[in-house]
Amino acid sequence: MYRINPHYAKLTGSYLFSTVAQKQHAFQDAHPEVEVIRLSIGDVTQPLAPAVIAALHEGVDEMSRAETFKGYAPDLGYAFLRETIVEHDYKARGCHVEADEVFVSDGAKCDCGNIQELFVPESRIAVCDPVYPVYVDSNVMAGRTGVCDPKTGRYEGVIYMPCTRENGFKPEFPKETPDLIYLCFPNNPIGGVLTKEELQGWVDYALRVGAIILYDSAYEAFIGEEGIPHSIYECEGARGCAIEFRSFSKTAGFTGLRLGYTVIPKDLKELHDMWARRHGTKYNGAPYIVQKAGAAVYTPEGQRQIFETIGYYKRNAQVILDGVRAAGYYAVGGTNSPYVWYAVPEGMTSWGYFDYLLEKAGVVCTPGSGFGPSGEGYVRLTAFGDYQKTVEAVERIRRLGA
Repeated sequence: MYRINPHYAKLTGSYLFSTVAQKQHAFQDAHPEVEVIRLSIGDVTQPLAPAVIAALHEGVDEMSRAETFKGYAPDLGYAFLRETIVEHDYKARGCHVEADEVFVSDGAKCDCGNIQELFVPESRIAVCDPVYPVYVDSNVMAGRTGVCDPKTGRYEGVIYMPCTRENGFKPEFPKETPDLIYLCFPNNPIGGVLTKEELQGWVDYALRVGAIILYDSAYEAFIGEEGIPHSIYECEGARGCAIEFRSFSKTAGFTGLRLGYTVIPKDLKELHDMWARRHGTKYNGAPYIVQKAGAAVYTPEGQRQIFETIGYYKRNAQVILDGVRAAGYYAVGGTNSPYVWYAVPEGMTSWGYFDYLLEKAGVVCTPGSGFGPSGEGYVRLTAFGDYQKTVEAVERIRRLGA
C-alpha cells in the first residue's frame, strides 16, 4: 500500500505566483476590454542577445553533423563553460573558485530547492522575512518544519530574520543558532544589498557557529554601486562556509532556455562530493546548445549586448521607483535590483491592494505577504516588462495616488 509524503499537506495554498496568475486571468476573463499590465512575476521580456542567438544556431548546426553531435553533457557541465565562468565571474573579481567546483544546471531555482537534500532533516534553517518562497517551501516538503501558524504566517521550526523598515530591510544575526542560512542579495523581493563589510559579518558568523550559508546571487548583474560584492567568495573565509547559486535567467534573459550553476568549494569536501554524486544520479545536464549559448554571454559582444538589456531593465526600475515615490508611496529597491518594494496605503492588506490595483488600474503586482509575514503591507513590482508599458503602468498608479 503506497503512502504519500504528509509534509506536502503543510504547504499553505498554491505557489505564490500561481495564485497571482489565477487572479489575473480571472480578471481578464471578466474584463476583456482592459489592457492589463503585468509587473508581478520576474520574467524577462526582451529578446536574447544576438551573440547568444548566433551561438544557438551554431549549436543546432553542430547537432546535425555526426562529427560534432553531442549527447549527454558531462556531469558538472562542459569544461568550456565552467572554465569561462571561473575566469569571468570569479578570478576577475579576485575570488578563488576552480572549474571542478562549478556545477552547471538548468537554473538556480532548482538548485536552491534541491540543495537541502544534502542535510539531515533535523537541520534548522534561517531565512530572511520576507523571502523567496522556494527556500521555505522546499524545506517544508522535506519535513524540516512544523505546520504554519495561521496567526503569524510562520512555520514551526524555521528561524525567521525579519527585514523591515525599522532595520533597513537587512537581516540581523538570529538569537537561535541555525544550521543553514539562506541569503539572497541583491534581495528578492525587497531589492536591497549588503556591503562587503556586512556580508563579511555573515561569513564570520557562519564560521563561528558552524553554519552553511546558501547564497543566492541571481541578481548580481544589476549591481551598479561600488563596494557591493557580486559574490560571497569576495569575503575572507567564505570557501569554508558558503554555497553560491547563480542564474543566466535575469543576467542574460535565459528564463526560456534554462541555465544556471552552483558553486561548492572543495573546502566543503563532503558537500562538494555529495552534490557531485547527486548531480550525476538525478540530472543529465543542461543541453549542449544552451551551454554553448551560455558561453557566448561572456564574449565581448555578448557582454556588451546583455548589459544593454540590463540597462533597459534598470531604466524601467528607475521609472517605477521614481513614479511610486512621486505618487506618495514609501518605496525602496530598484537601484541595484530589478525589483521595487513599496508600502500600500494605510488600512489595506497586501492582497487587498493587489485586488485594488488590478481592478482600478489594470496593473498586476505581487503581494508582499506572499513572501512572508514581514511582507504584509507591501507589494513588489518588477522592472522586467516593456518600457512603454512600464511607463503606462506607473502613470496609472500615479493617477490612483497613495
